[in-house]
Amino acid sequence: MLIYGRNPLRETSPKDIKKIYLNRNLVNKEIFDYIRNQKIKFDLVETKVLDKMVGPNHQGLVIDVFDYKYYNMDSVTEDFVVVLDHIEDPHNFGAIIRSCECAGVKTIIIPKNRACLVNSTVVKVSCGAINNVKIVMVNNLLDAINKLKKENYFIYGADMIGEDFHTIDYSGKKCLIVGNEGKGISKLVKESCDFIIKIPMKGEINSLNASVATGIILFEMIR
Repeated sequence: MLIYGRNPLRETSPKDIKKIYLNRNLVNKEIFDYIRNQKIKFDLVETKVLDKMVGPNHQGLVIDVFDYKYYNMDSVTEDFVVVLDHIEDPHNFGAIIRSCECAGVKTIIIPKNRACLVNSTVVKVSCGAINNVKIVMVNNLLDAINKLKKENYFIYGADMIGEDFHTIDYSGKKCLIVGNEGKGISKLVKESCDFIIKIPMKGEINSLNASVATGIILFEMIR
């Protein structure tokens, strides 16, 4: 997997890096010292090579890292988890990871199919948060939700039609489900929820971006 930029280099563990491709015109003693001290393999290449690899916003370096290693349901031990019901936009996924990390939520569950997986955009948008959050991949979301319910988690689904999220008691073990950007939470997943909650809207537009809504709800739930 290719990631890029100077912040991702600082946020990525050297053991996860296969090789770094550097613009041969890059002048940055700190970066070169870091690479040599950590004994990371690197190649000096032309700008057009980096552009072809990831586009023009690489800041002079592209990092080839090992593919993300997903967790399984056995790793879910925290009292607050987030389930993403087929989120497709990598920018939303990355921003949700960042919001979860900032809110102290350390586990996100995603389905294996028909959803955005961890890629270079997700990693960059998360701004390093992905290194502190477990991404659990499952074959079937309903099975995962039922397992959480058996372990005494209350399931809260975010939807435009539901109870005002300010009025709900969030004590105990909890799971927040966030739906697809266009379709929302799927019918069967919604039926498995203990509560359907919404953010009251005061403007003319009746919905928020998925990552923005997730951030708002997360901090209300932990409050």
